[in-house]
Amino acid sequence: MEQYHIIKKIGSGSYGDVWKAITEKTNEVVAIKKLKRRFRSAEECINLREFKALRKMKHPNIVTLKQLIIEENGTVFMVFECMECSLYNRLIQKKYFSEAKIKQMCFQIFKGLEHMHEKGYFHRDLKPENLLVSGDVIKIADLGLARKTNGKPPYTDNVGSLWYRAPESLLSARRYDPAVDMWAMGVIMAELFTGKPLFEGDSAGDQLYEICRVIGTPPQSTWNLGFHLPHDFNYRLPELPGVQLSSLLPSASPLALNLIATLLSWNPFARPTAKEALEHPFFYTYNRAPPLLKSQPIPVVFIMAAKREIEMEMKRLSLMQASTTESSTADSEKVDAVNHDLISLLPENPFY
Repeated sequence: MEQYHIIKKIGSGSYGDVWKAITEKTNEVVAIKKLKRRFRSAEECINLREFKALRKMKHPNIVTLKQLIIEENGTVFMVFECMECSLYNRLIQKKYFSEAKIKQMCFQIFKGLEHMHEKGYFHRDLKPENLLVSGDVIKIADLGLARKTNGKPPYTDNVGSLWYRAPESLLSARRYDPAVDMWAMGVIMAELFTGKPLFEGDSAGDQLYEICRVIGTPPQSTWNLGFHLPHDFNYRLPELPGVQLSSLLPSASPLALNLIATLLSWNPFARPTAKEALEHPFFYTYNRAPPLLKSQPIPVVFIMAAKREIEMEMKRLSLMQASTTESSTADSEKVDAVNHDLISLLPENPFY
């Protein structure tokens, strides 16, 4: 560690403290994580989950590990490139972001996730604090909870920050996959529009209630496994209709709403992969992707989100209709109007 001059402490977590430092010979600024755990051997240290994951990844949107330092007393330091701050810090400063900025940031994060998932790992703890920013560049960091995609179950269910944890993890599924990262991205995207977390539960049960309150309780046909998981620990999902996402994110465009709604699918298999998310129409202008042929259909996974929004609102209006017979004609007209309005989640596009 003699080659580094410590400047100041810039962070602290369950695995260790992070310090900003400067390299004595080159004056390069770096971030050094000192792990709280002591290691008995170099082999044990090299088997660190974060180290094994990061040495397989080299991507402009994943933070770079520069050096691993193992001292004789078992103390381990991980030397990373230094970024300006976390996305959480930026959110505190700016409160919320424009859609153009959200598009730019999320495109980079999905690119990093695409690379990570292709390399056989998923993050499991995506949140604004673990996304680092410098200028217009954003990078995924803190892979301490990363897991191999083909790892053997059972998986730990209480990983990741509660507010960004996917339903299958909250319901103690024995196995889950990179779809948990995609759920977290849906939550993060929504937060970038408002500056506030979408689901703020204070326990796993409360978090599930918050999810049901926003996106509605799933029918069994949508996610059959989700109906069996709660029974394992005597929990029952609350029966709630959900709300229109557009009412919570009024500044979001129909395309942004569609992508977020699809990422927030109860069924993990209904969520897009990182690669599919990058192909969503929301990113067409940013990505400058070549126009699709008119005959090429929109991916089913994105149609599902628009359909779900329509069904949710029809269900809500049906409940309203049942409460009063006098307004049946008006409600029927409302349902037709809602169908038309919500189909605009997939607006007319010359590429389809």
